[in-house]
Parts: sequence; C-alpha cells; structure tokens
Amino acid sequence: MGDVNEKHIRSVLNQQLIATGEKEKLLDLLKVKLIECGWRNEMKQHCREALRRNKSKANVEELIEELTPKARASVPDDVKRELLIRLRTFVDNNSDRFLSD
Repeated sequence: MGDVNEKHIRSVLNQQLIATGEKEKLLDLLKVKLIECGWRNEMKQHCREALRRNKSKANVEELIEELTPKARASVPDDVKRELLIRLRTFVDNNSDRFLSD
C-alpha cells in the first residue's frame, strides 16, 4: 500500500511542478549550479576517458550505464541541498493542491 501511495504523491508532485513551471525552473537552476561548480566539465572529462578506454566499441547506452553512478554520486551536497529546499518550499506553498488530488 505504501508504494502505491508514494507513487501517487510523486505523480501529483510531478504534475504540479510541470503545471506551474517550477520543474523547468529547478532544472535550469540545477544546470547553472552544476556548471558553476565544475561538475559538468568533470563529467565531460570522465566521458572522454571512457571513450578512450573503449575506443570505437563504446555506445551511448554503455557510456550512460558507466557514468551515471559516478555522475549522481559526484553532485555536490550543497547543490542537492538547495534543490531539496526549493522542492520543500514548493510543496509547503502548494500543499492544498496535493491534498485535493
């Protein structure tokens, strides 16, 4: 039962984020913060290294599979924290919408 409720809440949250334009704002903020902290350049370098290691055998799916864990783990905590605060603020300010859906 808990999984169903959590999926519903996530779905409603996602719908509200999209409907209000907040999702796009959060994605834009994330892009800016990741560029500012050098994360994007770091990931480009990891990608280049992976391509060199795998030569012509590498494909997009394999690169994604290899780099995704490293990419997620290397997002700075302050960036994660800021996004979480923005999400919590959004939920707090829009809780009436979540309760009605």
